[in-house]
Amino acid sequence: MKIEHVAIWVEDIEKMRQFYLTYFDVSCGDKYVNPTKNYTSYFLTFNERGCRIELMHRPDIAGATGKRGFLKGLAHIAIRVGSKEKVNQMTERFRKDGYTVAGEPRTSGDGYYESAVLDAEGNYIEIVA
Repeated sequence: MKIEHVAIWVEDIEKMRQFYLTYFDVSCGDKYVNPTKNYTSYFLTFNERGCRIELMHRPDIAGATGKRGFLKGLAHIAIRVGSKEKVNQMTERFRKDGYTVAGEPRTSGDGYYESAVLDAEGNYIEIVA
């Protein structure tokens, strides 16, 4: 078994699509549009393993009322980038590009070398070696 995909409700689907395309090794499928439900989505596929993120938008889906990643439910997504050096490089790139670095590069108590950033809509993303 493997996780096939994780889905994220988003406010600005094009902005979020561009974020993941810019920073991660993903490809993007065609935009799906369901006019009856006023719903759109994209599947982003991580080229190395085939796991996917589905970005979904519907204007009637309410936003979170608290700090994302610190409410019950899905807390974060961890994306493996392959090395400590890559974690460090990506963390600095996110910082330079104006994104929030929520956790500096470090070795966690459970042995991961990681940093954490907030994506274009504030979702907590761990970058792991």
